[in-house]
Amino acid sequence: MGAGPGTHPGANLAALRDHNAALVLGLLRDAGEAGASRAELAAGTGLTPQAVSKITGRLRESGLAAEAGRRASTGGKPATVLCLVPGAAHALGLHLDRDTLTVTLADLMGAAVATRTTPLAFGAGGDAVLDAVAREVTALLAEAGAPAVLGAGVAAPGPLDHRGGVLHRVTGFPQWDGFPLRDALSERLALPVTLDKDTNAAALGLALRGPRDASSFAYLHLGTGLGAGLVLGGRVHRGARTGAGEFGHQVLQLDGPPCPCGNRGCLEVLCLAAVAAGDTARAARLLGVGAANLVRLLDIDHVLLGGRTVLADPDAYVRGVRAELADATAVRVAPGGDRTVVEGAAELVLAPLFGRGVDEMTIGLSGGH
Repeated sequence: MGAGPGTHPGANLAALRDHNAALVLGLLRDAGEAGASRAELAAGTGLTPQAVSKITGRLRESGLAAEAGRRASTGGKPATVLCLVPGAAHALGLHLDRDTLTVTLADLMGAAVATRTTPLAFGAGGDAVLDAVAREVTALLAEAGAPAVLGAGVAAPGPLDHRGGVLHRVTGFPQWDGFPLRDALSERLALPVTLDKDTNAAALGLALRGPRDASSFAYLHLGTGLGAGLVLGGRVHRGARTGAGEFGHQVLQLDGPPCPCGNRGCLEVLCLAAVAAGDTARAARLLGVGAANLVRLLDIDHVLLGGRTVLADPDAYVRGVRAELADATAVRVAPGGDRTVVEGAAELVLAPLFGRGVDEMTIGLSGGH
């Protein structure tokens, strides 16, 4: 599948490649509709007013920024306010769950413009999954009028190598081991693709949008599997091999029931068994025991819960997890609901464009837009 007419951003990408331009764009994104003056941008970036003027001139020419009125005068000439143009370019977010595919188109503010969800047989293998993704992306872009697309962020079950773009032995689906999903999707979609674990993508989006008062937190995702996304000191913590956050495979019961990962008594298999039996209270307590282990190990004070199983009875899971944790640990349902992962997937493309690196840079916690 080609990206189609109108989906290549051209001049927009050229404007975004410059690091200083990305810093300016990041401040404009944070400012939202209120916008920012050139003086405010200079103060926020540490750049000279002359450098900011050149950058904002390029951003305006490329259509990424626009003037949006003037500040009230404080005695001198009223300052011109600049705003980000959200619809100047877009990113695709893809959430490949074990049984569902969700595709969203997000504007530069990260707001969803259009979303499609369809059943997915992840176990059907590479060709079938690639065909399903290409079909849904084609339909989504057609619905949205073939907008300019910067790339696609893909959130998939782990374990995987996010730097190499390769899946490993996904729990329950060992046939994916070694599959170069990132490159295969990039070729099929004719777009740059970034691949990460579903929980890491969610953690990235949450770090950019909230909670406002946390630079370290755990996002626990209970759906078709159980995993965690970790943000430590403002960074998404993936580990050297993207192995961090395999939260569901901590062993809670020696000689317990076998887990598809090969171990016995893993938190995931115990928790999912309780869910299947309709014992929500036990599932929530098990999730809380695992969360308490994580909190003690990492000394974090915020736990965010998500995933379709949690969202089916959020109050019960918040109560169950909170009961196992110290009073100082805040427990809440992650903002975004069933869009948490797919919105985070779009941020895999967007965040670096605004000076918020996915790997090497500390994420700036803006607390929402």
